[in-house]
Amino acid sequence: MALRLIRDKESHPDSKTTAILAGTVLGIMALTYFLIAFTGIKRTIPGYPSRETRLAAIENVNKVDSLSKVIDMWAFQIANIQRIVNGQEPVSPDSTGNAPAVREIDDASRAAFAANDSLLREEILRQEAFNVSTGKSVISQIEGMHFFTPIKGVIAAPFDESKGHPFLDIASETEKMVYAVYDGTVINSYWSDLSENVIMIQHRNNLVSVYKHTAKLLKGTGDRVTAGTPIAVVSDVATDGAHLYLEFWHEGKAIDPADYIKF
Repeated sequence: MALRLIRDKESHPDSKTTAILAGTVLGIMALTYFLIAFTGIKRTIPGYPSRETRLAAIENVNKVDSLSKVIDMWAFQIANIQRIVNGQEPVSPDSTGNAPAVREIDDASRAAFAANDSLLREEILRQEAFNVSTGKSVISQIEGMHFFTPIKGVIAAPFDESKGHPFLDIASETEKMVYAVYDGTVINSYWSDLSENVIMIQHRNNLVSVYKHTAKLLKGTGDRVTAGTPIAVVSDVATDGAHLYLEFWHEGKAIDPADYIKF
């Protein structure tokens, strides 16, 4: 009986010893965790970011956020400038949900916005003052087109639609070449007792140029021409020398060619 008890003790370790070992292992694990989590030991682990690296990352995130807000504001300002140029009312940041949600900007950005706004206002006022002072009604669609001078000469009689003179009378030397003022297509070329040889060219932006009192036509209906292409010749058909009558028609209304071409 005694021998059996000794064998049972040898085959089954003491439960108290097992508990001590388990507690020791758990204690070591807990101590390791706290040492890594709350001391500088964690910085020695390969791949773990240092304090400086983490601070730099936070700073970069803040910078990117600030730059994103400034870029959004600039984009909004540019959109407003485009609206002003197109004759539309600028949009207030508070009146649209598409406006950038920027609550405040730095002094440098605010100063830049103010400077750009002032420059834009000055340019608009300067253009308006110029248009008023010259008394010309310039059509923006045509103003951006660069015209070729149709003939070398001087204006003998200006455009005056109110007096039944919806054209420029350009005095020149005989046998001078007449050139197309802009790219286009000849839509009509004919002879009349009143205007002699006439050629009409359709250009973009609903503009038609008409050349009258020419002695000879060099292009016919349907021909494509470019700016500076010879289209006719003038000659001395009157006692006062050779003349070219130049007409501009925009959307069915006569306009002054001298507003767009320098002679």
